[in-house]
Amino acid sequence: MIRYEVTLECSESNAPALEQWMRNTHIPHMLDTGCFVAIHFDRSDGRFRTVYQAASQPQLDRYLTEHADRMRGHFHQHFPDGVALSRETWEQLQSWTLA
Repeated sequence: MIRYEVTLECSESNAPALEQWMRNTHIPHMLDTGCFVAIHFDRSDGRFRTVYQAASQPQLDRYLTEHADRMRGHFHQHFPDGVALSRETWEQLQSWTLA
């Protein structure tokens, strides 16, 4: 499993609009790309984190080459300033769960 994490830091005044747009528009469109098997959206003290889970590196690579520019463009149309982004890619090595 590959996790593509995007952290968004924004002003308090931008937070409600950002959260609504992410939940109702951006994340559903990201899921529609077919590149991700699950997406998680988290909030903590003025920051949001979106975790996009791809089944494999080729699936993430497909997103990055075929969809990323368009999706990032849509984001910047709605939030041209006031939101700082950082991106990281993580490879899951192992997970544990209670039975």
